[in-house]
Amino acid sequence: MRAMILETPHQPLRLVDLPVPKPKPGQILIRVHACAVCRTDLHIVDGELKHPKIPLVPGHQIVGTVETLGEGVEDFQVGDRVGVPWLGYTCNHCRYCLSNRENLCDYAQFTGYNIDGGYAEYTVANQHFCFPLDANYTDLEVAPLLCGGLIGYRAYKMTGDAQKIGFYGFGSSAHILIQLASYQGRQIFAFTRSGDVTGQEFARQLGAIWAGGSDTPPPELLDAAIIFAPVGKLVPTALRAVAKGGVVVCAGIHMSDIPSFPYEILWEERVLRSVANLTRRDGEEFLAAAPKVPIRTQVNPFPLSAANEALDALRNGKIEGTAVLVVN
Repeated sequence: MRAMILETPHQPLRLVDLPVPKPKPGQILIRVHACAVCRTDLHIVDGELKHPKIPLVPGHQIVGTVETLGEGVEDFQVGDRVGVPWLGYTCNHCRYCLSNRENLCDYAQFTGYNIDGGYAEYTVANQHFCFPLDANYTDLEVAPLLCGGLIGYRAYKMTGDAQKIGFYGFGSSAHILIQLASYQGRQIFAFTRSGDVTGQEFARQLGAIWAGGSDTPPPELLDAAIIFAPVGKLVPTALRAVAKGGVVVCAGIHMSDIPSFPYEILWEERVLRSVANLTRRDGEEFLAAAPKVPIRTQVNPFPLSAANEALDALRNGKIEGTAVLVVN
């Protein structure tokens, strides 16, 4: 099979021929149709997330069909269409797993990081960490829901019953979650890179009641804010933008250093918290809700061999919506 592999962080991926993997007990072999490109992939390739499996096939927003069943597989049949997310394995016995916090499992493994992912024509995955996909979505449309959607949804849930929510960074997650928020009657304020008029107009088209640069205060105080951009200096900015008792959620797996800030902008019971990974319950809830809205994704297709170009476009802020590798 063809695959794009990471051999050394900070270096481009390389297109190689690899043997088709064989599913172990409990695993399924998946013929990959599409794999969305995530900022987490970029953090791995750029060496910001340490100690990935090397060599590595990146990619954790995988859509494909089941080709072969490993011993003991009961959840799927050959020919089923499945989605594979970031969370690829948990132990089911550590204190986090036993308290319904499997996203924090001490022994978790992650697709496209510890486990070879979807920048390839085939991949294997644990049956218990795959999702059936709604038939109303095409392969390209549904791929961004598997991380931008799922982890964005977990961050969104952290805002509780907030009605006025700021989205800092308007990439893959934001363009998906704004649709759910609007469907639920919430008001979204979109913050983009300063001067990004196109991105601000895109946000308004998707339902934002206000859009501006991240260096611009909103026209009114917010109940909550989600920071999707991996920019630590946005934390004090968002804290200043939320009202008393407001919540600021850091949604990324990696963020640049947060600068010091005065206690007064955290005081009055404001909350600053992070989101780590996802649980399977998050996936089940979100993938059931998405077709009801219905959530639509804006995708930018690239062939598998152009994975480096897709990563460069994401790195340079040239992707509106989500880049998706078309594999088979």
